Amino acid sequence: MTVTMQAASPAHSSLVQRLLSFPVLLAAVLATCVFLLIPHSMADPDVWWHLRNAEYQIHTRTFITKDMYSFTTPGAPWMDHEWLAELPFYLGWRAGGARGLFVVTAAAVETIFLGVFYLACRQAKNPKAALPVAAVAAFLATVSYGPRTLLFGWIGLVAELIILDHFRRGEDARVSRKTLWMLPVLFCLWVNTHGSWLIGMVVLLAFLAAGCMRIDAGAIENSRWSREQLLVLSAAACLSVAALFVNPYGWRLVAYPFNLAFHQKLNIANVDEWSSLDFHSIRGHVFLVTLTLVFFRQLFHPRKWALYELAFVFLGVYSAFTYYRFLFLAAILIFPLLAKDLGEMPAYRPEQNKPWLNAAILCVLLGMAVHHFPDRRTIDTGTVKSYPEGALPFLRNFHPQGNVFNDYLWGGYLAWHLRQIPVLVDSRVDIFEYAGVFRDYLDAVRLKDSLFILDKYRIRYVLFERDSPFVYFLQQTHAWKVDYQDATTILLERAAPLASNGSQTASAAGAHD
Repeated sequence: MTVTMQAASPAHSSLVQRLLSFPVLLAAVLATCVFLLIPHSMADPDVWWHLRNAEYQIHTRTFITKDMYSFTTPGAPWMDHEWLAELPFYLGWRAGGARGLFVVTAAAVETIFLGVFYLACRQAKNPKAALPVAAVAAFLATVSYGPRTLLFGWIGLVAELIILDHFRRGEDARVSRKTLWMLPVLFCLWVNTHGSWLIGMVVLLAFLAAGCMRIDAGAIENSRWSREQLLVLSAAACLSVAALFVNPYGWRLVAYPFNLAFHQKLNIANVDEWSSLDFHSIRGHVFLVTLTLVFFRQLFHPRKWALYELAFVFLGVYSAFTYYRFLFLAAILIFPLLAKDLGEMPAYRPEQNKPWLNAAILCVLLGMAVHHFPDRRTIDTGTVKSYPEGALPFLRNFHPQGNVFNDYLWGGYLAWHLRQIPVLVDSRVDIFEYAGVFRDYLDAVRLKDSLFILDKYRIRYVLFERDSPFVYFLQQTHAWKVDYQDATTILLERAAPLASNGSQTASAAGAHD
């Protein structure tokens, strides 16, 4: 027994030393900063229909293949292209309601930026250099913090970059090859999680192609893959492409990102997160300053860049400039590479580690996180301000005798909370753009042929934001009466019944023209 205890003691001591090491402390500092950046509000317009989708999948053990929530496209073909990412949020909701959503969101965001920190550490070989770049990356990525399925797509990207980095460095060739064979499994999960798998495939192909040539000129120093490396990487890429088709919707799910890019023009043109980067915003300023510093650093203290690194920087910068939401992508792709520029900072010396001081600081950080953890009332505040939360008691007893025109950002909320009220439109957008409903919705709320469109869809009720120009216009026509209103919400009803023309649904009224 004595011998066993003596043998176990050094291993136990070594584990404690690692858990209380300075790099772990820096990772905890980053995790705390990230936690403080996560908004308490879980008021995202998509999360509600994601919850309903996941509930349906679990209860029926089938995949969704048609629209079930609207009266404008009932039964129309539709695939739940993010079905796998919806499940964690639903399980979080079942476990803790809105606080459960917060926990799942926080866990996903923390996973992403601890991964970014890990990548930066490998680039700089210095955790002190990794912390600031990971912290700036986390700030830029706040553009998409929230209960978003996209978070699981970004987890996939971080995992891919870690796999590729291990393969490129090849510290242990056998382990590196084994790690590479995780890529097909990753892409199989990714395609069922989010359409951002396409970005991951572009990254993989760029990484593969960059190693097909040797360059040593100016700021570029690029080595060529060995024959074995090229064969293994090409095989992993081919298997990853094949793995995309392991999904419940077949080729249609693989084609969806291309459909979004080329056929959903209204979606991209009218959803805020698809707008270009705003250089007047603080995130725009920080990103621009970062790129400027990198430029001058390269000008006066040049470093060598591999081709794959330049490809990642180009993809990140171009994507962020084009679409605001892709600041998150730039944060993941670019910032770990920048840690190398800070690698000259004083190195971490393990022999100077102070485990008990680190332990004390870790306790303080944990206390800060616990203190900052929101209660349910705080989380619900955002929902109250953004959705018809106050109207729920009235609406739950409301059984409309006709179609309801709703704010499209409220559509998912209604589909989750008020299932007796089929919606006109919701933030899925794609299915409603195909049918022409989303264009009609935009025209109506922008006061272009509003009355004609309300008649076209046989609208008897309007459930909308109370102070919107659309509501003001309708009230001035004196053809609508107020059934309910509060600080955020108003429910209008036609003062006179609709003329009967034998058409009671939007489809019969020309919704698919």
